[in-house]
Amino acid sequence: MAEGTVKRKTNSGFGFIRTNRGSDIYFDVASVDGTTFAELREGQRVSYTEMITGRRKRAENVKPI
Repeated sequence: MAEGTVKRKTNSGFGFIRTNRGSDIYFDVASVDGTTFAELREGQRVSYTEMITGRRKRAENVKPI
């Protein structure tokens, strides 16, 4: 599993993770596992699985570390 930091969360149920490679990856409320979207905080370390859907990457199985 990859690791990163929650960079930004919105009130609309999605956000972005700053990867260890320095890029950002999208995630949404349905991608969170082991906690709730509301409990995740900006700056918090997370692990995730990188998936490709259509033309973009997204994070699945987002879990706090």
